[in-house]
Amino acid sequence: MDASVTKIGGESVAHDRLKRASFLWAQSQGYFACAMEIRIPKCRYRADVAAYRREKNRVGSTAIFECKQCLADLRRDNRDGAATRERLASVYRRRQVLEKHLRIHYPNLRIADSLFREFDSHDFGAIQHRGYKRVLRELSLLQNRLFDCTKFERLTRYGCANLFYLVVPRDLFSEKEVPIGWGALIEADGALTLVRKPILHESSSETRLKLLERVAAAGMRNAVVAMSGINKVTR
Repeated sequence: MDASVTKIGGESVAHDRLKRASFLWAQSQGYFACAMEIRIPKCRYRADVAAYRREKNRVGSTAIFECKQCLADLRRDNRDGAATRERLASVYRRRQVLEKHLRIHYPNLRIADSLFREFDSHDFGAIQHRGYKRVLRELSLLQNRLFDCTKFERLTRYGCANLFYLVVPRDLFSEKEVPIGWGALIEADGALTLVRKPILHESSSETRLKLLERVAAAGMRNAVVAMSGINKVTR
């Protein structure tokens, strides 16, 4: 199996390499507190790498690094939420129109499960209407895309950090694939090169301190694991 796709604890070698390179690059840029696989405040996502940098007389700044080793993975998290919501509304209206006409043309689909006729359910699936089935499939796809495939947009919209970086191998980089407002880091031979600077985003002091706490907690867990390994060897 190719080394780039060989799994290590459920993660590809390529993805692990990008995370480690991001960790080292963040430290070289003055982020003294860094950690991998950090749960991000204000949302349900995890950051591949999160980092915190001190600032004089104020709460420091934070950065999040998202590492993508394949195009499909990148595009899955980089959907346009506004466009998806607009299409979702259009398809939902189409569903309502179809159901209205199906009620008229197939009155036998009504299920008498309510005290009032206008609130009765209808078994639209019983007639295997191809157009209706197609609308339902697209509706489901759009809903999944909206809730599961807009990670990059949500991170910036929720102000989860001050700076965001997309980290990709050199052969995967494409300017149009970089999320709006994000910086881009290209990996080659284990080193990262900044090819696009990020825009500074607003992030509350509370959110930045919560991210620092989680970075510190991850560092402590790693230290405990490392010490446990040393103790086992020295026994």
